[in-house]
Amino acid sequence: MSHHTATAPDHGAAPHGHATADADGDPHGSADEGTRRPWTILALMLMAQFMVILDVSVVNVALPSIGRTMSFSSSDYQWVVSAYVLLSGGLLLFGGRLADLFDRRTMFLTGLSVFTTASLVSATASSAATMITSRAAQGAGAAMLTPAALSIIVTTYTGKQRSTALAIWGTIGSMGIAAGVLLGGLLTSTLGWRSIFFVNVPIGILAGVLTLRTVARSHRAGNARTLDVPGAAALVTGLLALVYAVENAGTHGWTSAQTIVGATAATLLLGTLYLIERRVPAPLIPPATWKIRSLVSASTVMAVLTGGIVGAIFVNSLFLQQVLGSSPIVAGLEFLPLAAAITLGAAAASHAIGHVGPKHLMVGGLLVVAAGAAFLATMDSDPSYWTDVLPGFIVIGLGTGPMFVAISIAAMSGIRQEQSGLASGVMMTGHEVGAALGVASLTAIAGDLTTRAGLINAYPTVFTAIALAMVALSAFAAFAVPRQQAYAAAGGHGHGMH
Repeated sequence: MSHHTATAPDHGAAPHGHATADADGDPHGSADEGTRRPWTILALMLMAQFMVILDVSVVNVALPSIGRTMSFSSSDYQWVVSAYVLLSGGLLLFGGRLADLFDRRTMFLTGLSVFTTASLVSATASSAATMITSRAAQGAGAAMLTPAALSIIVTTYTGKQRSTALAIWGTIGSMGIAAGVLLGGLLTSTLGWRSIFFVNVPIGILAGVLTLRTVARSHRAGNARTLDVPGAAALVTGLLALVYAVENAGTHGWTSAQTIVGATAATLLLGTLYLIERRVPAPLIPPATWKIRSLVSASTVMAVLTGGIVGAIFVNSLFLQQVLGSSPIVAGLEFLPLAAAITLGAAAASHAIGHVGPKHLMVGGLLVVAAGAAFLATMDSDPSYWTDVLPGFIVIGLGTGPMFVAISIAAMSGIRQEQSGLASGVMMTGHEVGAALGVASLTAIAGDLTTRAGLINAYPTVFTAIALAMVALSAFAAFAVPRQQAYAAAGGHGHGMH
């Protein structure tokens, strides 16, 4: 399947906020392939998406401070992270469907409003229940915002501009996870933990106002009856039950009542999702989607990779503070080399991808990540940041940067414009659900992460598991991700095969 948007560009907005064509590619006034669009729209979408990605990891360093304020239990810590990524991941496909059926700009602004309001509630929360609920609401807002933003980008830009925009989108995705830990540490140490949520409020308001001025409506005629609400509900509750089961396996054991109940509920709910999807007229994921090999394989890589990276950051946030004795601000700064390496790797990948293609970048990048994790797995009982942690961070970052760029381009390469919201939802579902399951699984593998001795014992086990997962994922990418020679041949015009 060729990328139809390359020949039928979809112009959601024009310079200075005046529409030149409707968002479905109305030929009246449509620009040709060579027409360049202003980067203003990309900047706005990235501003909002950076907040969404940032909030996956920004709470990690702040969790001890939040927990002291609200007297958290051990499960409260995990759910502050999990509630966000599960709701954002579980509802992304539904959000993608909304972006495809209705006006993209309206969906983007709705998601942005929910996310910004929930950030304000998180910033003023006084109990664990309020914090976890508001984090879930942040995730729901992100689920509407992200697919609409990527859909606006894909349908606004064409040719080399689109390839550049997707590469930058992928870079933001990789940077945001590591930068969240750095920013969380800086804000927590200087302004207090509430500032990590307050900072989203002015950014969200500014992004909303500027979007109204620069992004045109897409004038779609959607039909709400084609929305698969039961399917979305079954998916979200099934994922919540699954993470509940995995997290309890680490705390109470794999045969405990909590684990068995969670696993049973997850099986029933996800089984119900399968039955619903077979019967509804417009399923959450149309069956034909599973035949788009580039999208399915790239999204699978996204899920496992993000689980490993977010899990590694989660464990290291605890390790740096509880074992090496770093303050929140120092722990944040100690993640800076990881963020820098990710940025450097992503920049190099943006230049190389037109020559080697997304598949080869994925296979190679995953092996580099595995090497970095294997190095960290050699940690001894008397660790030092400079000799035991830093080299592993740099290697993992250099391998991770190219991955997100390659995944974004590979996943969207065989997608028609009317599928762009769904496709971005599938890809980012992998990102968010992978993050939740990664943290839960590595926590279960690690065992005791609450004491210094427990962390020292768990660290090699956790990073051995990550290294093995990345090697297996590299083999999967080599087998499952299609070669995209057309991409390189077209000079990066976004054509692909599946």
